Amino acid sequence: MTADVVLVPSTPALLPEYAGAADPLPELRSACRDAVSWLVSRHPTALRLVAAPLRPADAARGVTSPAGERVGRHLLGEAGFGGRLDGGAEGVLVVANGTAKRTEKAPGHLDPRTAAFDAQVERALREGDRALLAALDAEVAEELWVHDFAVLVALGDLLGGRPLELDYSGDPYGVQYWVGRATCGS
Repeated sequence: MTADVVLVPSTPALLPEYAGAADPLPELRSACRDAVSWLVSRHPTALRLVAAPLRPADAARGVTSPAGERVGRHLLGEAGFGGRLDGGAEGVLVVANGTAKRTEKAPGHLDPRTAAFDAQVERALREGDRALLAALDAEVAEELWVHDFAVLVALGDLLGGRPLELDYSGDPYGVQYWVGRATCGS
């Protein structure tokens, strides 16, 4: 059974190569660092990283690795993780975003369905309700640019009915991000 799960967003804005003179997401970055450091302190030798595969559109632009994987590895490195990534590890770092159409200036522009969709995801995360996540419409998720949809559904399985304690929930730049953690205790 998975002992500890941490969720962070897959936004490339968390990577150093996208950093500017001023941090555009200080609260989000701080929440990510705290949650990942907590996970690494509990599982210093082995962790599992769960992220969406490389999207075909990114591969066509010459991108060679998925954003979620790059973000996850970067955050683990910042937290001083020196262990190995192991698919069977009890500690799991999950990297996924919500919708990307929450405002007029969002990457996908405004779609009024985003608020209800993200609210349902957040409720499912807070309640550890896998069925509620699985009931979300994959086609609607695609239309709302939830590129990490399959990862969010997999997160429901990893939680195993446990609630995800959210450290951060926000939509800067019109994209829904969550940072949270769940544990079996000890």
